[in-house]
Amino acid sequence: MDDSVLLQRFAAWLQPGPSAQDPERSAFFTGGIIVLDTNVLLSLYEYTETSREEVLSALEQAAGRLWMPYQVGLEFVRGRRSTLESRKRALADAVSEVNKKLMAARKAIVEAKNVVCAQLDKYARAQQEIAGLDALVADSDVDAHLDVYRHEFKRHLNMLKTDHGLTLNSADAEDPILPRIAKMYGQGIGEQPDDDVLRKRLEEATAFRFPNKIPPGFSDSDKDTPLKSAGDFLLWEEVIEHVRQLAPTGRRVLFVSNDTKEDWYERGSGSSSSRPWPSLVDELRRRAQADLRIETPPTFFGGVREFLDAELAADTYAEIERVSEAFEAKVPDTPLVVTEETASHQVPPEGLALAAFNSVGLVSSAVRAALESASPFGRLIQWWLIGVTAQLGRRAAGETEPSVGIAAASRSSEPPSEDWVSGTALSPGEWLHRDSSWIAPWFMDLMDSIPQADRAVLRRLAAQQAENNRRSGG
Repeated sequence: MDDSVLLQRFAAWLQPGPSAQDPERSAFFTGGIIVLDTNVLLSLYEYTETSREEVLSALEQAAGRLWMPYQVGLEFVRGRRSTLESRKRALADAVSEVNKKLMAARKAIVEAKNVVCAQLDKYARAQQEIAGLDALVADSDVDAHLDVYRHEFKRHLNMLKTDHGLTLNSADAEDPILPRIAKMYGQGIGEQPDDDVLRKRLEEATAFRFPNKIPPGFSDSDKDTPLKSAGDFLLWEEVIEHVRQLAPTGRRVLFVSNDTKEDWYERGSGSSSSRPWPSLVDELRRRAQADLRIETPPTFFGGVREFLDAELAADTYAEIERVSEAFEAKVPDTPLVVTEETASHQVPPEGLALAAFNSVGLVSSAVRAALESASPFGRLIQWWLIGVTAQLGRRAAGETEPSVGIAAASRSSEPPSEDWVSGTALSPGEWLHRDSSWIAPWFMDLMDSIPQADRAVLRRLAAQQAENNRRSGG
């Protein structure tokens, strides 16, 4: 009997996790196929312009070895817009938050002055000193001092917008990143699986692998549809099928992802990830006679520089690490941002729309009915109200609450879309800045269907949101 069978059969489990010093690592970069997860490609929209150019140039060094599963391509083209909108909304929210903090500071300064003046009046009748403090803390003087901070803070936030170098519209046909990626991959993109194949893979994932916590993808089993739950597994099956069709010798797969959840990584004795699941290494070797290596972007780009002679500045490495860490910190399956296009397909967390309803004193059954409706119009109203009440500080947004990028009105010289209605359609008593405002058509429909009391509340919210977005450049 060969006493090495045990060691051979469980070699993947007995070996340590991958190391940057592995002597065979270079072969994965120079002779294997490289599969980038969706989150690596979407990260390109989060880098500053300089770093993004360096990262794209580095990836182009590996162009002949890149291969994209159909599942990755689908998630990538669908996720570009929400990634851009998330960044835009984060910067707009930061401006709004700065303004709120400065307004709170202004209020605190005035209140502190009033405390001192009350004591001066009560115990000293020092009217001259009180007048001096009133003059010192006059509203105009406080605002002038705070404006110094306001302008400086906003300057830095505007600089972040400029450094990003992408506009929201660039997620469409003018997207400068998309053609670079398309050229990089060339023909190296997977075909869409047949419906029968897809159905079989979904059944295997949901009925067998996920209940038994077989990686990858079992951590996503609670998503709202089997298709969304099985995204990682569908990617994995495509990789195996593709590799099996390659030359029978020297097959190697380098998979790069920001995802280090427990359905990709085996947990160590502590709370952190230790190594990719040996069962993944074993499965690829068993089913496709190929070796597997899994790396995160910071490690991968270090290898690209070492083995493919790519040039990456220290600042770019720092940004790669920052974006990668930000991905790990995100709550799984939380939408980056809810937009007017996606709102009808997303159900708000239970009770959130009602909390928004109550936070601004709405009372009518018509608005309440919209908040309970599953229609596209109802979902749009729900998400807008959730977003605007959080944006304007009418209620505290929860840590896991999705961001919302829906506006009911805009203050601008041109309408956001040709179907938006000019503010002049409303009377002067209904809307300020009528000549420079545009109203979303769905919001006009809502106004026509609810009582006057709630119309006034919602109009104020829409107008304040439009003004807030104008000031923040959103």
